Order: sequence, then C-alpha cells, then structure tokens
Amino acid sequence: MAADRSSGANQRMLFLVACAAAVGGVAGGAAYLLVRTISFITRLALVGEVGWGEIPSLSHLEASPRLPVAAAVGAVIVATIAVWAPIIRGHGIPEAMEAVLRRQSRISPRAALAKPFSAAVAIGTGAPFGAEGPIIVTGGAIGSLVGQVLRVTPSERKILLASGAAAGMAATFGAPLASILLAIELLLFELSMRSLVPLVVATSISGAIHSAVFGTGPLFAVPQHDYAGLSALPLYAGLGVASGMLAVVIAQALFRSEAMFRSSKVPVFWQPLVGSMAFAVVGLVVPRSLGVGYDVIDDVLAGRLTLAMLATVLVAKVVIWAIALGSGTSGGTLAPVLLMGASFGGLLAAVALELFPTLQISEGAFAVVAMAAVFGAATRAPLTSIVFVFELTRDFEVMMPLMLATVLAALVFGALSSESIYTEKLSRRGIRVGGELVTDSLRTTAVADVMNRVVDTIEPSDTIGAVSDRIARGDHGAFPIVDDEGHCTGIITRTDLIAQQVPRDTPVSEIASSDVVTISPEASLLDAMARMTQEGVSHLPVVVDGVLVGMCTQSDIVRSRSGELALERLERGWLAPVLQRRDRTATRCLVVGNESLGGVALMAELGRRVELDAAVHFHVVVPLPAGGNLTEARDRLEMQLALIEKIGAAGSGEIGDADPLAAIESAIAREPADAVILSTLPPRLSRWHRANVPEGVLSRTHIPCTLVYDADTGA
Repeated sequence: MAADRSSGANQRMLFLVACAAAVGGVAGGAAYLLVRTISFITRLALVGEVGWGEIPSLSHLEASPRLPVAAAVGAVIVATIAVWAPIIRGHGIPEAMEAVLRRQSRISPRAALAKPFSAAVAIGTGAPFGAEGPIIVTGGAIGSLVGQVLRVTPSERKILLASGAAAGMAATFGAPLASILLAIELLLFELSMRSLVPLVVATSISGAIHSAVFGTGPLFAVPQHDYAGLSALPLYAGLGVASGMLAVVIAQALFRSEAMFRSSKVPVFWQPLVGSMAFAVVGLVVPRSLGVGYDVIDDVLAGRLTLAMLATVLVAKVVIWAIALGSGTSGGTLAPVLLMGASFGGLLAAVALELFPTLQISEGAFAVVAMAAVFGAATRAPLTSIVFVFELTRDFEVMMPLMLATVLAALVFGALSSESIYTEKLSRRGIRVGGELVTDSLRTTAVADVMNRVVDTIEPSDTIGAVSDRIARGDHGAFPIVDDEGHCTGIITRTDLIAQQVPRDTPVSEIASSDVVTISPEASLLDAMARMTQEGVSHLPVVVDGVLVGMCTQSDIVRSRSGELALERLERGWLAPVLQRRDRTATRCLVVGNESLGGVALMAELGRRVELDAAVHFHVVVPLPAGGNLTEARDRLEMQLALIEKIGAAGSGEIGDADPLAAIESAIAREPADAVILSTLPPRLSRWHRANVPEGVLSRTHIPCTLVYDADTGA
C-alpha cells in the first residue's frame, strides 16, 4: 500500500511539473507583452511616438498639457475596466493572497486579461507604479485557470497559482530565486518538495525567457565601490533602523490614503481620476517621480543626483504613489518602494558625507542596502528582499551590510506596524495572514505520542444498561470491546446507544459496531485526523496486530499542540541556580499517583529527594479514574500533602485528568517541572505499568520519570 501511495504521489508530481512548465512559459510570454505594452502606451501617450522597445525614461519629460490629459484618459479607462473586473484595483498581491486563503486559489479568468492591460494603461499614462504586482496577479491567474480547467486538488491549484505568479515576476525582473521566495512567503505559506519542484521549473523557464528577450545582465547597474568591512557595519545597522522607520511612513501613507478614499464622497468610479490628477500635477514639477522609475534607480545608484534632487524624488514618489494607489487604480508596489529606498539611502549617505567628509561610505552601497531594507520591511519579506536586490544588482560586495540592515529594518517595522503593505487590506476584510513558515506538528507527531495508553474497555458480555450508565456519568463517549487476548473486536459509542432502542439487559455485542476504524501507533496525527473526518468518528482505537494498545481522540489531537506551546516557554538554564538563590529556583517534582499514594516506597523516594535538595517542591497530581470517587481522590491528595509536610518539604496538589499523561501535561503547562515520580500498584495490578506510562511521559514531556511501586494504601 505504501508503494502504491508513493507511486501515485510521483505521478501527481510529474503532472504538476508538466502543468507548471506550461504555466511558466505562458506567464513568461505575458510578462514580455506587459512590458512591451507599457512601453508602447508610454511612448504614444507621453512621448508622442510609436514604438515597442524599452520603456522610455520620463526623467526629463517636458511640462505640457499632454501629461494631465493622458493621466485623465488612462484613469477613466482603468475605472471602466474595474467595473468589469474589480480585482484590478490596487496592486493585486493582496487579492492573490486572498484567493489562496479564502477561495481555494480560484482567480477569475478575466483577471488574466484585465489586470495586465489596466496596469499597462495606468503606468503608460504616467502612474508611479511598477509592473510586478500586475504580473504576479496575471501569472497567478494563468496558473489558477489551468488548475480550474484540469482535475486537481485545491492544494495543487495553489501550487500552480504560485508557480504562475513566480514565473511572471522572474520573467519581468530576471530574478528567479527571489521570485520563488516571494511565492513561498506570500502565497504558498509552505515549503515542500511537492510545491518547490513546480515552482523551480516554472521560474526556470520564465527566467530563460527573460534572458532571451531582455538580456542576461543585471536590471540595475551598480558602480564600483568599496565596502569598508567590519568597521562600517554600525553605520549600516543605523541605516537599517532608519529604513525600518521609512517603511512605516510609506505603509502608513498608503493606509491613510486608502482610508481617505474609502470615506470620500467621490464615487468609486471617479476616484482613479482624482489619483491621476495628483500624480500628474506633481509629475509636471518632478517628472522623475513618474512611471516605473528604473532609470531613476540607476541614477541614484550611480550617484548622479544631487542631495536636493534625492530628497525631492523621495518625497514626491511617496506622496503620489500613496495617493494614486489609494484611489484604486491599477499598479504595483515593488519598483516604487525600491526607488524610495534607494533615494533614501543615497540621501542619508550624501548628508553624512557633507557633515563628515572622512567617513568611508559609498552612496551607491547605501542606496542598494536601503533599497533592500525598505522593501523587506514594508512587505515583511526580508529574505525575499535580500535575494531580490542581489539578483537585480549582482553586487556581492554589499551583501553583508545588506543582510544586517534588512533584518533590522524588518524588526523596527514589526515593532511599529502590525500589518505590511500586502496584509493590511486583508486584515480589514477579516483575513488573518500567518507570517511564519513552521513545521506542521500534525505531520511530525505520531499517534503513539498523544494516545491514551490507559483505555477503559468493556467485554462483549457487558450489558447495554451498564455501558449506558458509564457514558451518562461522562466517563467517555465510546468504549472499545476487547476479547480475552486483548484484541479489539468492536466499539460502542453514545450514538449507537441513542440510535438503538433495546432492553438494558441486552449484551453490547448485539448493537456494537464490529467494523472498527482503527489506526496504528506509528501513523501521524494528520493521518488520524483524516481518518476521523473520512469515517465520521471521534475515537480511533490504536492497535498493533489487532491488539488494543491505546485510544486516540479528537481531544488528543488538539492537545498535541501543547507541545508547540512548550517550545516557547522559558527554561531555567544551567546558570539559574548560580544567578538566583531563591525558592523559585528549587527543584520541582510532580508526584503522580492514586491508590498507592502514601506508600512506603513512595515516601522513601520523596525522602531521598529532600536529602538531595532541601528546598524541593512536590506537586501532587491525582488522576481521577473513570467512575472514580472525587471525595476519595481528594482525601488521598490531602493525606499525601500532609506526609510531605512531615518530611519537611513544600507541597501542592490537584485532581487531574483520568489519563495520567494528560494530567501530567496539564500540570506542566501551568508550571514546568524538573522530574516526575509515578506511584503505582505492583506490576501485576498496575494498568499504568502495562500501558508503559513512564515511557509516554519521557517521549511527550522529555522529563525524567521515576516509577515507584506500592500496594494499595487504602487511603
């Protein structure tokens, strides 16, 4: 069966790879068409010529009525397209993320046409945007469309969507590695071979298309500069902190602009026109703030702009980008944010050199570092930003300060802003976006690690009345039926008793389900949850060769998450006894027992612990068994605490869950323990011994467990 499953997985992988290859090729072609369409519209609308080559520079665009007229016409065209395809509003990445998180990665086919064309119109008529958001939505829509036409799972459709988005970005910027990382951090929210291989295939093909049609060189040329080494790192650390603050300003500018337009009385259709007039007016004075701005980034990195021009470009770009994007027109954020970061870095370097001419810093290096730091912070994708800027510049010399500044900027941004420029819109819609890639504990945790090893069972001859009484007391919702050899032959649940109206003296074997859904202890919790969902059950007997060894319930699966919470709890550390001399650093032992509490062997063990550490604290846990007497359990607890006090130790206690492992985990979750002492009856009588509870304690809590045998004290 395992071999069949592996063969099926390999076939699906090959199928996904073939689909991703096709998606990569189409997305690469779409990226080429988008860039060329932007160039064509820009030349026609703003330069007054017809051409299909590289996007023309707007840095020296003459002030004339052509710009506001073109911007107004472009805004009306975009608004008209938005009536047909509302997804084009904004930069598009939040919409792609929403499709993954809420719509099973389904994007409307019209988005594949409307988004690139509307973005080309907006950017071509002067809007201060980049092409990455539109091409990510376009590529994602292509992948999603393939996943809707073909017979795939929603998870596979998500992979195709992410492959298309990454392929479009790789074809546009020639940055395949960063495109993969961006897809993982913003769209996939996972990393596995099933998702990575199609991503790599799609971006490889689209990256090759970029090299074929746009060339193989870096997008931005960085002049030769010297990185001063370790002595300069504090300067770049300061640059990182400042870049994080700028990222907050950029994000807040966008959020407030969007809020202003949401509350505005201007009809939604005409709002892009308002935004277009804003960038047109500013563009007449500062033409370098218009369009994608790749040539301006080159000028900044080369140090060709004066200090005053750097400040002007920075302020103008932030203002018109926030207003235009907030108005609901179509465009991307990446290129504008890169320009803002580069201008900011160049500005700080220029100011620093004016004040301190002897500083060993390079304006180009500061601009490159700030470019990555601001983008990584504003998007909360620092790893993507680091790799992306490196691929755009091929500048390895500045990688060390770039990495330091980017993570510091991300820390500052995270401390001052709860949402990134990509997640704020989703947060307003009630969509929570996880920010971490973590291992799924359900995949890595075995059933044996969480199952209840002490199982209350019934025999085939037990009556319906007796079982009904036990369920009515709330002991359990299901009881496995076992024969004399311990084999699980059936199971009876609360639902079975309700559905079957039979006399109370009827043997349970007559109505119990003999077709038992079981699972092995080696199976993962994900397998257990899937089996529960498919079969509509909440209890899974755990068997080895048919012999019952435990019970796994939905509550056990939920409780497995407590292990993840335990990883975030502070531990005492080796230096705690040296640095702290108070009682709170004393050894804390859990004493777990029931009938055998107060026994000779247990008290001898406790006395030995007191001799080793006079400040030891004993916390007694009395698991209350199914159908047990709560008053008797409390009496045993009080008796044990009194004996602990007699030997001069401190003690506390509680009545715990019937499952000793669950009771121990619950106690440890409230306050960590250094050791567990398990008091139980002699081996021939002890259910805890037969269930090997000490091994379960060690595997689930990683705390040493001492097993002490005592006779029933009768307390």
